Amino acid sequence: MFKEVIRKITPSFVVSWYHFYLAFFGAFLYGFPSRKLKVIGVTGTKGKTTVCNLICQIFNSCGLKSSMSATANFRLSDKEWPNYTKQTMLGRLQLQRFLARSAKEGCKYAIIETSSEGILQNRHKFIDYDIAVFTNLYPEHIERHGNFENYRAAKVKLFEKVAKKKDGVGIYNLDDDNADYFTKPLIKNKFGFTFQGKNNTKINRRFAVSGVELFADRSIFYFDNNRMEIPLIGRFNVENAAAAISVALSQDLKIEEIKKALLQVKSPPGRLEVIDEGQDFKVIVDYSYEQTSLENALKAVKLFSPNRVIVVFGSAAGGRDKWRRPVMGKVADELSDIVIVTTDDPYDEDPAKIVDDILKSVLENKERVLGGNVFRIIDRREAIQKALRLAGKNDLIIFTGKGGEQWMNVANGKKILWQESEIVREEIKNLKKSE
Repeated sequence: MFKEVIRKITPSFVVSWYHFYLAFFGAFLYGFPSRKLKVIGVTGTKGKTTVCNLICQIFNSCGLKSSMSATANFRLSDKEWPNYTKQTMLGRLQLQRFLARSAKEGCKYAIIETSSEGILQNRHKFIDYDIAVFTNLYPEHIERHGNFENYRAAKVKLFEKVAKKKDGVGIYNLDDDNADYFTKPLIKNKFGFTFQGKNNTKINRRFAVSGVELFADRSIFYFDNNRMEIPLIGRFNVENAAAAISVALSQDLKIEEIKKALLQVKSPPGRLEVIDEGQDFKVIVDYSYEQTSLENALKAVKLFSPNRVIVVFGSAAGGRDKWRRPVMGKVADELSDIVIVTTDDPYDEDPAKIVDDILKSVLENKERVLGGNVFRIIDRREAIQKALRLAGKNDLIIFTGKGGEQWMNVANGKKILWQESEIVREEIKNLKKSE
């Protein structure tokens, strides 16, 4: 609470300079380690963590030793461990330390999930980015940035930074309505991918993606007439793979090497993660903390041809982006059979109020009955237990909002250890014992 008060009373320019000098100190302390690496920054609203993981896995598989810092996890060559910090982008000292470790262990590339919040706080300063990747852009963190235009401008700064490099590289999703803003910075080498046949005169090379086939255990597509297969589900994962392939090709990796590497990739923890403890229904844990991701996840799980879909979700970041609560409720109502609304990360807001804000839009559907096919359960573990008890043979439960996160943020700055996949596994075992 004390830190929050200090933030509110401190002039913004003082805060900005503080972050700037802290970034410089971190880089200086560790000997400006990014100069010894090729640094790839991945930004956008959705898909950043998965794209980072895919790039890192492809590079390491093809002999380019790489490290990665992302929301869900870290990678250093063949080592992987969870991100316990609850930060998409590490703080300045931690990030520079990670880059120094990467260089010391002989990595050639470092992939950094680069957030708009991180850019606002100058965490990207004194990092020698060589490549910038744009995944997509949707309204997000509006209350933090003031408006969508400011949010977009913060992310564009990554590309402006890469434009200063003599041989900088930009990777773009040309199908996104905001792509033109990201291609404006004068980066020397620009690569774009498109599913819709779009072009951009500022792009040096365009990749066409077509022939997408989605299955319950894999996805197949064509990338510039090259057949690709990934053991990941959902169209959004094809988009993530297209971004990663574009990065790999920009670094002169051979398409056959990339194709082979993609057959072995895996999603980050908590991204459409299947939980199998021998139950006769499907259970999936996913991040999906905003409406577009929730919609994509609920559409993707239809590939399993479930009897019924039970969704358990809340709305993350209490006090922020309140506008998306009713929208998420509508998505859940339209794409699932049973809706259970619960707590994600309430911070200092009343969890019950967050849940009720979501429920209002769900219950606008007169076919929804509270206590019948809609449930209001504030305690997240109780919500998990309820979903498991409701599930019948061939049903599918999807738990969203927490994914691979390690903590739940509650009032007064308190964090509760919360590892969704492990809790779900534990509760499935408890249910089987009680039967």
